[in-house]
Amino acid sequence: MARMYSKKRGRSGSKKPPYKIVPKWVEYDKKAVEELIVKLAKEKFSSAQIGLILRDQYGIPDVRTITKKSIAKIMKQEKLYPNMPEDMMNLLRKAVILREHLGNNKKDKLSKKGLENLESKIRRLGKYYSKIGMLSKNWVYSPEESKLIIQK
Repeated sequence: MARMYSKKRGRSGSKKPPYKIVPKWVEYDKKAVEELIVKLAKEKFSSAQIGLILRDQYGIPDVRTITKKSIAKIMKQEKLYPNMPEDMMNLLRKAVILREHLGNNKKDKLSKKGLENLESKIRRLGKYYSKIGMLSKNWVYSPEESKLIIQK
């Protein structure tokens, strides 16, 4: 039987080049890129948003090849990185929205299962972050606290 799928199997989009050199057309040096990151971080952009802005508006394809550091590491050095990791904040935000939805739609069983999976993921990530010291050692997920954290 012939294959119905391409060899890529679900992977679409572009990939970063395997070599780690700064392209000739990039007109920013290490110091300028770090200053841009600090400026954008002070405007309360997340590291993911900063990466997109640098790519789309400034033509900087990859911060790590220019600065030899990640955006998050630069933000941490300047003490502009949030207390809670970005991925955890995004998961908490999603859980709060899903709980709100379930408050209005009590019979939505699929969303209930999705919330259970999401909260499980939050707990696992919380254990990991507390183990490596990014969260306090006694951090525990609670929906009420997450709602307060998101509102800040």
